[in-house]
Amino acid sequence: MIGYQSMRLIQPYYRKEVDSCTMIFKVYYQEDKVRNPKREDTKSLYIDAATEVEARAQVAANTDHNIEFIEPLEGKFLEYEQENPDYKLTEFNK
Repeated sequence: MIGYQSMRLIQPYYRKEVDSCTMIFKVYYQEDKVRNPKREDTKSLYIDAATEVEARAQVAANTDHNIEFIEPLEGKFLEYEQENPDYKLTEFNK
């Protein structure tokens, strides 16, 4: 059971250029679904989606990645990631 203190409410933000309520998700993945996952080979990408389910569906439909974990980013967590020079939103052609 999750304690009340450890629960964190995640609020999506509104993007005017998309005209929808979306969030940034950090997707941790392995490039190959066949090989056993190794922590040293874990990579990540950032994706803009309405829900975690939608983020997973976009990555699954457009890549052959083995998705390990999807983390919603907001507030200070998002600001910290955006300071990283490797931060770039991944956009898939629809």
